[in-house]
Amino acid sequence: MALETLRKAGLSDGEIKVYSALLDLGSGSVNRIHEKVGIERRNTYDILNKLIEKGFVSYSVENRKRTFQVSSPKRIIGYLEERKSGIERIKAEVEKDIPVLMAKFNESRPDINAEIFRGAEGIKAIWEDMLNYKETYWIGSGRYMPRKFPNFFANWNKRRVKKKHMWWNIHRVEMKKEIREYHYEKLRFLPKEFSGSPTVIGIYGDKVVNFIYGKELFAFLIESKELADSYRRYHKYLWKNVAKP
Repeated sequence: MALETLRKAGLSDGEIKVYSALLDLGSGSVNRIHEKVGIERRNTYDILNKLIEKGFVSYSVENRKRTFQVSSPKRIIGYLEERKSGIERIKAEVEKDIPVLMAKFNESRPDINAEIFRGAEGIKAIWEDMLNYKETYWIGSGRYMPRKFPNFFANWNKRRVKKKHMWWNIHRVEMKKEIREYHYEKLRFLPKEFSGSPTVIGIYGDKVVNFIYGKELFAFLIESKELADSYRRYHKYLWKNVAKP
C-alpha cells in the first residue's frame, strides 16, 4: 500500500511504519513488529493501541499472548467517513456558538486594527473572510490566486458567485488579452505605467489589505472605516478617470 494513502488518511509516521510492517508480516507479536520497524517496544505498543482504536488493526489472544493483524484496508474508507461525520457535527456545534464568540470578539476590537498574514494558509484565510461581505474592490490585480492555487480558487469562486459577491476589479494592462470577466465581476485595466511587482490592493467592508504574491506570500491588513472609505474613493477615481475597459 502506498504510504501516501495512509498519510492522507491522517496516520502519523509511526503509525504508517507499524501498519506497513504488519501488512508485510501478515500477523505478529509486539516483539516481532518492534524488530521490523526499529521503534522502541513501548512506543510500538502505544502505536498499535492507536491503530486498534481507529479500527486499522485487530488482535487475538492465545496463551495470554497477543497477536496483531491488519484489518481489511477497506476500513480506511469507513474511518474517513467517521471523521467526516465527526467534523460536520463539530462544525454544527461551533456554528451555534459563533454569534456569542463574535459578540465578544467585536467588543474587544480597537477601532483600528492591523494584522500580518504569511504563507499560503494566511492568504487563503483573508480570501475566506472576503466572502462575509457583499463586494470587493481591487487595484492592480493579476489573477494571482487562480494561477497559484487553482483548486482552492475554483471552489472559492463557486461560493463567491453563489453568494453574489461582486468584484470591481482594476487589473494590470498585460492581463487584458488573457482574461475574461467572471460572473459578478466588472473589469477595467490600468495603463502600463502601473505595472510592476506582484502587489495587489483589496478593499472590502472596513478592511484594506495589501497582498504580495512574490516568492514569499505576504499580506498586510488594516481594519479602519476611514481608511477603507478613502481607498474606495481612490478606486472610484481610478475606475472613472484612469482605468480603461
